[in-house]
Amino acid sequence: MIMLSNSSPVDILSLSSLEVQSKYIYPSFIFGTLLYLIIVFFNLLVLLTIIVSKKLHKPMFILLLNLPISDIVGATALFPHLLFSIITENRHIPTKACLTQALFIHIYGTGNMMILSAMAFDRYVAICRPLNYHSILTSKNLIRIIFLVWFINVSMIFSLFMLLTQYKICRADVVDLFCNYPSVLKLVCGYLTWHNYYGIFTNIIILGCPLMIIVFTYVQILVTCIKTNNPDGRRKALQTCCTHVLVFLVLQINTNATYILHRSQSQLTLLRKAFGMSVVIFPPFLDPLIYGLNTRELRQCIVMFLRRNVGSTK
Repeated sequence: MIMLSNSSPVDILSLSSLEVQSKYIYPSFIFGTLLYLIIVFFNLLVLLTIIVSKKLHKPMFILLLNLPISDIVGATALFPHLLFSIITENRHIPTKACLTQALFIHIYGTGNMMILSAMAFDRYVAICRPLNYHSILTSKNLIRIIFLVWFINVSMIFSLFMLLTQYKICRADVVDLFCNYPSVLKLVCGYLTWHNYYGIFTNIIILGCPLMIIVFTYVQILVTCIKTNNPDGRRKALQTCCTHVLVFLVLQINTNATYILHRSQSQLTLLRKAFGMSVVIFPPFLDPLIYGLNTRELRQCIVMFLRRNVGSTK
């Protein structure tokens, strides 16, 4: 049984101040707008290149296709309201809009974790069990993996927020620069025992399971690479895996640092806000650059895609 406070529900919330001086409002708005456009452009570029290039219609790139989709969701959940609040100097946000922003930001974060786990499994099969690669990663199995990634992601995050809506939000001051689950949870009134249990279970699934999958697969890959007698094959395998590990570490370190700082009631407010923003900004910005630059096959197809489409407009 959920017990609620007698406090009236709050309809308008106040986000933490950006502390942007008046002379920096327009430069900050322009910089933020350009950053958002760059993120969307490069992620769309990777997305469209994979879609139109038959050469890239392979399990690794089909799985990678989901990453820019997730990154665009995360960036779009953050930037439009952030830019609006910069230019208007208004940090208020309706409660429903705050919950919606938090929902999509967490769908983005969880989605990235699970997509990277699926990509790690693909590399594990390709390097450790190459003879069985095409029999394991068939088109049907690939569709099943992608469906499972998005189903687990959306269903778990959506159910977490549906449970949250059963409580009254009776405080108005959001402790972060944007709405996320930990900051919204601090605004509710009532006994949160069962909700906290479900939250811990959700974190184990969406943070712990991807971490275990990636650690297991890359340990196996590293062992296989050490044992192989083909130096060129070893180099290519390690280069591909290093790309995945780098992207995963950027997301994992920022996410866990933010979570720990929220849970520990730390006074390092500025650090917590910085980590929180970096979770939503750096992965969407870096992912297409890392994969585009370090994956030769994708890089070549991006160049061909740009030449073909830019040339056709002249």
